[in-house]
Amino acid sequence: MTATLPTATDPQPGATATAPADAPLVPGRRSGTGARPPVLPVRPLVRFRSSRPDLLLCGALLIVIVLVQGWNITAFPTLSDDEGTYLAQAWAVQQGDGLAHYTYWYDHPPLGWIQLAGLTWLPSLFVPDSMTVASMRFSMLVVSAAGSVLIYVLARRLWLPRWAAGLAMALFGLSPLSVVLQREIFLDNLAVMWILLAFCLAASPSRHLWHHFASGLAAATAVLTKETMLVVLPALLVTMWRHSHPDTRKFAVTGAITACTLIGLAYPLFALLNGELLPGSGHVSLIDGITYQMGREGSGFILDPGSGSNGVLRSWLYYDTVLPLGGLAGAVLLLATLRWSVTARALAGPALAAVILALVAMRPSGYLPAMYVIQAVPFLALVLAGGAASVTHAVLRRRRSPGERRQLVYARWAVIGVLAAAASVYVLPRWYDGNRTALTADANAPYRQAAAWLGSEVDDPARTRVLLDDALWLDAVHHGFEPGLGAIWFYKADLDPAVTKTLPRGWRDIDYVVSSPTVRRDAVDLPNVKAALEHSTVVAVFGSGEDRIEIRRTDRQSGS
Repeated sequence: MTATLPTATDPQPGATATAPADAPLVPGRRSGTGARPPVLPVRPLVRFRSSRPDLLLCGALLIVIVLVQGWNITAFPTLSDDEGTYLAQAWAVQQGDGLAHYTYWYDHPPLGWIQLAGLTWLPSLFVPDSMTVASMRFSMLVVSAAGSVLIYVLARRLWLPRWAAGLAMALFGLSPLSVVLQREIFLDNLAVMWILLAFCLAASPSRHLWHHFASGLAAATAVLTKETMLVVLPALLVTMWRHSHPDTRKFAVTGAITACTLIGLAYPLFALLNGELLPGSGHVSLIDGITYQMGREGSGFILDPGSGSNGVLRSWLYYDTVLPLGGLAGAVLLLATLRWSVTARALAGPALAAVILALVAMRPSGYLPAMYVIQAVPFLALVLAGGAASVTHAVLRRRRSPGERRQLVYARWAVIGVLAAAASVYVLPRWYDGNRTALTADANAPYRQAAAWLGSEVDDPARTRVLLDDALWLDAVHHGFEPGLGAIWFYKADLDPAVTKTLPRGWRDIDYVVSSPTVRRDAVDLPNVKAALEHSTVVAVFGSGEDRIEIRRTDRQSGS
């Protein structure tokens, strides 16, 4: 039995019309009363798992994506404190020590690193010392692979032809921006996987009610993985509205919203049951965590050349200009032509998601982290692939008109060939340069050398206290430093009362400081860390310039 997608041209529910699985989007026809708006075509349900061409294309691209993203994954990009924090929190979950390696203070919902704990559990079980940031980056290949398959499936469900779905998958997985950021241990990568699953379920051609309920569950999981995914939910509802059956649309949307809301309320309920929902003395609270996140110092307007946000934007464009700029321009164009363009109607949800994320990034008072663009990449890729499919269809037109000369058909194919060649000439050399760095550079040699020094040169790690960033925290733990109070995440030396009370003499209770770029940058606002740096001597240096790692020994005996 074939399930179809009724459109405005259906005479009644249940009436069906079919078209080839790769049929292009077709505009509405003119009637005596005027022009109908474009409508989505009616197609038979194509099961991805039983479509050999789709499986072969998706499988081939998946192998390439995993190989490119996995090659040199431990050496580039530079290990970040955020990666170390998420992995250390996942380690704490594995060890049964709570939701974080220090006091959990509701900075993010814990579901993200609970998932990381599951992904990294098996390798850490067999090789405990492998639970470090560099080696555990391989777990992100599972997430990237799942996201790549989901974006292919979503593209097909949004009526893109097979080659355009492959293009969307390639843009998502092989852009230098993706290769650099998707291999890092970021919650955004996990959240993107879940939101893509939610979109796939919302656009399901079967249109069972349970698909839409499951879409709400997946959306809630995405938000509880990274809370900024909340802004994408309106775009998900647009997709669900357009792809649900008119007779059951209200039930589908209501069910999805209810499922998403009920799962989302589990987070404040957890805080309430722990007595940590509202601010109070002697405990952390969800409200305090939200207040901190909302009140963070902004990084300025993204188009202001001197702002931090502009620096983040330039770092994105350094790796890829086509995906961010071309995708955003295409999304705006699709939304502007929603009334007349069939492609725009099919891709309304992803286009709206890309525009919403761009508007959030442009807030002058907002804080813009470097990993933020990860959330927009899948939607930008879908929009660009949809635009390419729309242009190709407009030029070629599937069927030759009666009496049309064969030379004109050849001319159309020539135009497509020229456009494709021009795009390739512009994009591929830039992608090659960006990906070559990711595949060959070794940015983490100083971190490896510093970790090795801590393991070989410190005589009694169990009784030694060292300040360091979270990128090296697990390395130190594996070398015998006491978790939390021996190996001290440098922020906690000033910001966590559970740690500061164990340092009554401040910097004099610290033996070593591992001075990484992150530590040197943020020590300005951390009195204990700043004093430890000022009252210490360099005993080893790894790397050079701003990226160097210094091992500094404090002078505890003299007290000076």
